[in-house]
Amino acid sequence: MSANIEIKNKKAGFEYFLLEQFSAGIVLTGTEIKSIRAGKASLNEAYCAFSGHELFVRNMHIAPYSHGTYNNHEPKRERKLLLTARELRRLKTRIEERGFTLVPVLLYINEKGLAKLDIALAKGKKLHDKRETLKKKDVQREIDRGHTF
Repeated sequence: MSANIEIKNKKAGFEYFLLEQFSAGIVLTGTEIKSIRAGKASLNEAYCAFSGHELFVRNMHIAPYSHGTYNNHEPKRERKLLLTARELRRLKTRIEERGFTLVPVLLYINEKGLAKLDIALAKGKKLHDKRETLKKKDVQREIDRGHTF
């Protein structure tokens, strides 16, 4: 295998407090996995939701495969996530609590060549929390540059 594919959701850490992470398998079609291997996917507007006892990722954009013919996939279709029954039950009870959500954080190809999606149990940040995150990032950037205060 050539380059490591890692597609990150950069907004997730800014918009949410990421409390707990899980690594889930993802059900894909042939043209979807080929597009992901080409790095043509985006998690920016993606979110996870339960449908019955199954977990799905919605609004994750995987660009149509360039060499896919009439077999090509729909870019923003709902894709099933694969977790153990215990993890699904645990997540479902946490999601039913007020203020918790599931956010896709990282899409990658593991050493076996399978697509995996890291999802995080998250709680939304308020505006003042977001400002605090920006301040910390700015201070860290200044420290890294070697400036002193």
